[in-house]
Amino acid sequence: MNFEDTQERKLIRQTATEIAEQFGPEHWREKEEAGEFSSEFWDELGEAGFHGLLVPEEYDGAGMGMEEMGLAMETLCAEGCGMAGTWYLVLTAGMAAVGIGEYGTDEQKERYLTDIAMGERNFSIAITEPEAGTNTLNVATRAERDGDEYVLNGKKAWITFADRADNMILVTRTTPRDEVERGTDGISLFVVDMDDPNVDVSPIPKHAMNYSKSCEVFIEDVRVPAENLLGDEDDGWWVLVDMLNPERIGFAAAATGIGKLAANAAIEYANDREIFGAPIGTHQAVSFPITEAYAKMETAALMREKAAWRYDRGEDCGYETNVAKATAVEAGIEAVKHAMQAFGGWGYATEYDVERWWREVNLTRLAPVSQQMAYNHISRRLGFPRSY
Repeated sequence: MNFEDTQERKLIRQTATEIAEQFGPEHWREKEEAGEFSSEFWDELGEAGFHGLLVPEEYDGAGMGMEEMGLAMETLCAEGCGMAGTWYLVLTAGMAAVGIGEYGTDEQKERYLTDIAMGERNFSIAITEPEAGTNTLNVATRAERDGDEYVLNGKKAWITFADRADNMILVTRTTPRDEVERGTDGISLFVVDMDDPNVDVSPIPKHAMNYSKSCEVFIEDVRVPAENLLGDEDDGWWVLVDMLNPERIGFAAAATGIGKLAANAAIEYANDREIFGAPIGTHQAVSFPITEAYAKMETAALMREKAAWRYDRGEDCGYETNVAKATAVEAGIEAVKHAMQAFGGWGYATEYDVERWWREVNLTRLAPVSQQMAYNHISRRLGFPRSY
């Protein structure tokens, strides 16, 4: 690994900072309260080239990797965007770009990648199901071959951007689990057009990030041409795994980014707010908890860099991505919690934004994989027996 601050990294950090200054906490407070998608932010990310960071140059992308994407995400989050700094990039610019770029046919790459790079195509990723939950191997959505087409049926839940996406990458079973030797067999991925009348989308009322919708998606007898298969039939698990690692790296960046945003706001407040004749930041009961959390965030960010470094080189990085995600989340949550405490009662007020960051950072405990599942992966690598 090389920790040199290259010109490319400086430019990414500078550009992300400038965007975050333009779309700062007040913008996201307004969008959150109105429940509105920020089209202007989405377009600005496209103008800056962030949607195309992972897209190969031959499709008008930057041809960079998760090291650069993680840096962009953390900076956007930390400099004012909060969770939106990752949320608006991770699905299309991250997961869809990787899945199609690595496993798509030439026709699929031509059709989708340039649009992704330009910010002109939005993807949702349909994995989670009400019954399967974290156990993706138990997905019940079916895809059955019928001549030159597949017929899709099933139900998905918590599918972000499904209400506005142009396309959805749908995780299905082409062979039932009880008919395969390994649970990872029999899974297939398809690119679905969201304007299909047999795709029904219903937003789920939720706790935070109401500047984008997360939805239930009902798929009934949706027909897609065989060329919409992403990767090989029955072998889609490995396509999905390669898409999930960038998502975990992205959420690690979000957790430390939001944590740093809240911590820095609290530090500024602790320098200005006086009580008992001195700024509250002079009291170690205020400064030390935030300082300790910040140190942990810096350490977690280094693990994220290692995970991204291995991913960009095509090396196995499952252990590193789970360690990065788990530690970043714990540190980020701790930072926001102590930042809210530093603000006292005002930490509970919407105008100071900390309460919104608290709601946002807590999503990272649950998604894209729960902390418990991340620790399951880590514990197995450490030598503990399989727990599921």
